[in-house]
Amino acid sequence: MINDQPLTVVIDGQTIPLGLDADEPLVRAVVISLFTWRRANPDDDLPGDLRQGWWGDSFPVVPNDKIGSRLWLLSRAKLTSETVVRAREYAEEALAWLVKDGIAARVVVEAERQGLSTLALACRVFKSDGKQPLDVRFTDVWGFLNV
Repeated sequence: MINDQPLTVVIDGQTIPLGLDADEPLVRAVVISLFTWRRANPDDDLPGDLRQGWWGDSFPVVPNDKIGSRLWLLSRAKLTSETVVRAREYAEEALAWLVKDGIAARVVVEAERQGLSTLALACRVFKSDGKQPLDVRFTDVWGFLNV
C-alpha cells in the first residue's frame, strides 16, 4: 500500500506537506511535471470545454517538448480501475523527460486506489549517477484533482 495520509508527499521516507520541500531539485521537478497541466491531446476526452496546457508549450525550444501531465483530465472521471491505469500512464508520460534528458536512468510509477475516494501515486526515480533512488509518494492525488 502506498500510504493513506492526505495532502502530503513521502520523500525518501519522510512525510512532508505537499509541495513544500525545496531542498531537492529533483522533487520539485517531479511535482512540476505531475501537477502542471499539459495540454490535452486532440483525441482526449475533455472534462470541460478547454484543452488547458501551459502556454510555453506553444513555443518549445526543443520541438514537441511539453511540460506537465494530463492528470487533470481525470478530474471528472469515476475512480475505477481504468482510471487508476490512466493515472499511472499519465504520470509515466509526464516523467519520461527525466530519462530522455539523462537525469534519470529510469522512472517507475505505481498508482493505487485506496478505499472509495483516494488515488495514490508512488514515483521512484533511479538517478543516472547511480546514487540511491528518489522515492516520492503522493498520498491523495484524487483529492487534489477534485478540489
